[in-house]
Amino acid sequence: MKVGIIGLPQTGKKTLFQILSGNEIKEPSKAFKPVPGSADILDSRFNKLVEMYEPKKNVRARIDLVLLPKIEAETISKGEIFRDIADMDAICHVVRAFEDDAIYHAQGSVDAKRDFEMVNSELILHDQIFVEKRIERLEAMVKKIKDEDQQKELVLMNKLKDILEAEKPLRLIELTDDEEKMIRSYPFITRKKMVIAVNVSEEDLENEALLSSFKQSCEILEIEVMLVSAKVEAEIALLDTQEEKDEFLEGLGIRQTALESLTRLCLKSLNLISFFTVGKDEVRQWLVRKGAKAPKAAGVIHSDLERGFIRAEVFKYDDLMGSGSEAELKKAGRIYVEGKDYLVEDGDILNIRFSV
Repeated sequence: MKVGIIGLPQTGKKTLFQILSGNEIKEPSKAFKPVPGSADILDSRFNKLVEMYEPKKNVRARIDLVLLPKIEAETISKGEIFRDIADMDAICHVVRAFEDDAIYHAQGSVDAKRDFEMVNSELILHDQIFVEKRIERLEAMVKKIKDEDQQKELVLMNKLKDILEAEKPLRLIELTDDEEKMIRSYPFITRKKMVIAVNVSEEDLENEALLSSFKQSCEILEIEVMLVSAKVEAEIALLDTQEEKDEFLEGLGIRQTALESLTRLCLKSLNLISFFTVGKDEVRQWLVRKGAKAPKAAGVIHSDLERGFIRAEVFKYDDLMGSGSEAELKKAGRIYVEGKDYLVEDGDILNIRFSV
């Protein structure tokens, strides 16, 4: 899962990226190049499983983060920023809502809703230009040769054009499998899932009115939204122990760190769920699409497990925590044997039986 972090200049996106990934950016030359990083997905269930099994090794699922060049006149005119965004699975748009006289704003004033809408318009415009050029080309080709596939694509492109001209993102449109296949290789940006990280001051972290005002706009556009304070997150990152961090968060009334909130919303928007494999050797978290069957989840672990899948022994995280051990689960008959049609659920613990 690759999430691109975008935003206007001076929004705090670089600070947020550095905190989330642990990568310190020192080179000014990186300003116009994507900067890769990664971060663990924080899940309290994983922590509990590690405590219970005390494994030799534990591995969290990870999220790939990419800090993309700031959105401004130069990067827009070059067009490279859009190619970079097209390579992402999802987008995290950092919007500035904090006041600080020492940090300039490209538009001369802080207006989070204005900036959010401006960037959204640029992304929609990019897709609209691509669609219009594609329509021109298809119309010219169809005039020469009556190709059925090209005619179908022309109909689809005109449908997409109508959505974009109404200033709506393409993620709002339902496409058939055949239509998805037609545009799979095209660099559409507004088909991607998006999370808005509204960067606020410490005082606004619990500002429900601000969050609600964004949610009203974002829900109809199928965008997830969260409030974050990069300044506060930077202070948390300087603390040495988890205990100190927990106390600091509790003192501010923060329920989740930025990384926890961001990864939770990214997983939700990308329709991903977590399952686990456990034992004394290793406890590990895996990600799979919601609605995936057991063999597909097995394939996430290793292709051989999917190819030679026989069955999956399944038990639920909540059941395990309630009983206290696998032995007690077995006695209670709460470990299930499932076949190829089993739909994996969030929090499942799997033991795959296979033969190759």
